Amino acid sequence: MLFEEMFNSGCNNNNLISMETAYLLLGTNEGTREKNLENAKELIEKECGKIIHSSSVYETEAWGLKEQNSFLNKALSISTSLDAHSLLAALKYIETEVGRTQTVKWGPRVIDIDILFYGNEVIDEADLKIPHPFIAERRFTLVPLNEIAKEFVHPILRKSINELLKECKDESEVRLY
Repeated sequence: MLFEEMFNSGCNNNNLISMETAYLLLGTNEGTREKNLENAKELIEKECGKIIHSSSVYETEAWGLKEQNSFLNKALSISTSLDAHSLLAALKYIETEVGRTQTVKWGPRVIDIDILFYGNEVIDEADLKIPHPFIAERRFTLVPLNEIAKEFVHPILRKSINELLKECKDESEVRLY
């Protein structure tokens, strides 16, 4: 069943809002990594909204659990009519469609899609934290995000992505793929 069908079956107008810009990070380190990113990107455009910007692909060493394959990462900005919770549900559906299964935290995965920002909203709930709580600590997030949104200001830290990247203490290697 397509996410749209699942969404519409339980949809009410409270789930829909005016268009909002969301920033996402895609990551993969299992299977055919390039294809995983492309499949996720296509499904995001189909299920979530128009892709406004797409960063280059970066290869990065694993963060958290270091003993695994390197990741390919890409940042996207999208224009979406989904509210933040519905966007999260759509992205979880897309992860499953691309082939993700539940693994250990920070472990290997076919695809991982994180909501980094949803406009300037701040959401702190058990299942949804926006802005993503680790943005300022992760070069693999900041480098591709800086490519597409270097002037965007973090709504809590009150610093641009470019400033956060310059201040980031993470020394992990992030290179163009």
